Amino acid sequence: MKVLMFGWEFPPFNTGGLGTACYGLTKALSKQGVNITFVLPKAPKPIKSDFVDIIIAFSTSFVNVKTIDSLLVPYISSREYETMYKQRYMNLDKNFSRIYGQSLFEEVHRYARKAKEIAENETFDLIHCHDWMTFLAGIEAKKVSRKPLVVHVHATDFDRTGGHPNQAVYDIERKGMHAADLVIAVSNFTKNKIVKHYGISPEKVFVVHNAVEFTGFPDNENFKIKNHDRIVLFLGRITLQKGPDYFIDAAKRVLEREKNVKFIVAGSGDMEASMIEKAARLGIAKHILFTGFLRGNDIDRAYKMADLYVMPSVSEPFGITPLEAMRNGTPVIISKQSGVSEVIKNCLKVDFWDIDEIANKIIAVLKYNALHHCLKEHGLIEIKKFSWDDSAKKCIEVYERALNKS
Repeated sequence: MKVLMFGWEFPPFNTGGLGTACYGLTKALSKQGVNITFVLPKAPKPIKSDFVDIIIAFSTSFVNVKTIDSLLVPYISSREYETMYKQRYMNLDKNFSRIYGQSLFEEVHRYARKAKEIAENETFDLIHCHDWMTFLAGIEAKKVSRKPLVVHVHATDFDRTGGHPNQAVYDIERKGMHAADLVIAVSNFTKNKIVKHYGISPEKVFVVHNAVEFTGFPDNENFKIKNHDRIVLFLGRITLQKGPDYFIDAAKRVLEREKNVKFIVAGSGDMEASMIEKAARLGIAKHILFTGFLRGNDIDRAYKMADLYVMPSVSEPFGITPLEAMRNGTPVIISKQSGVSEVIKNCLKVDFWDIDEIANKIIAVLKYNALHHCLKEHGLIEIKKFSWDDSAKKCIEVYERALNKS
């Protein structure tokens, strides 16, 4: 089976969990004999040919990554796109304005047209699209190829905006889901949103939970920062969806009762500056460390450094980071408003808005060694059961349904 796959981030061109999920899933699919051409946007540096081919090699297989010269980048807003466009326009020649869309949505449509050109020149059995920026590309590819379309929903704009979606984004999401032959959701939490807000029949939506690679039991590393303080970690995009403000508020409650605690905020996003200001305003700035965006081994080192990982997401379709933390032997607290809460048991679960309960659970894990040890050891046992191979098998079942349906 050959799949033409559209995404908007893939390692090393990634800034969030979608890239991690795409990497794990495509690696497992290719191991099971699925031939994948993965298409994604790549910003011009400088302007060059429309398409660039890259081969990503795994140990026993590979995926062909084809990039389209585009200004689309992950998690970008309309305002951020327009700012970036103006900056690039000032620095590049005047042909720039005739190549790229002047707004985010113009560029999404331009990307779809380029995707159609790729579809016209590729041989494939099925189209698989990840999230809204690629849905129009998938629709164009389906039109020209008459092949079945599967759209994979990792998040909706209801998740990203706290329930107040951008109408233009919502319209594209809805159009893509209705045009698709079948829909994959990363959790039942997300499936319910798709059915409720987008008018999709539940029989058309299949749940494929994300996973994580178990790389062996974590080694012990000494961190100087832990000589005097316990470490509580937030790792993710610093944006409304991830609940960083609730993390800071909970930190304030904890520090009123426990002084030898440091809170690390690892990541970047549109709320980063306001979270730094909030920590200062609450008088806890010396206890809050902002690391900026982390990549590669630094992510695992952050988990290993932490005594506890907290994910207070307001609306988390899945949430791979708790699995990554557990893989590194770090106990986790997660919000009940997350897809991952459906599949893990050896963790503590809270409502994202319940600051006092988050603080109480943080203190309990830090103070009671038996609880910390239990969460750590049982979490390591549980995480070994997760596998991208299982996720890939479920995706292949969806592919076969879509192919039989067409």
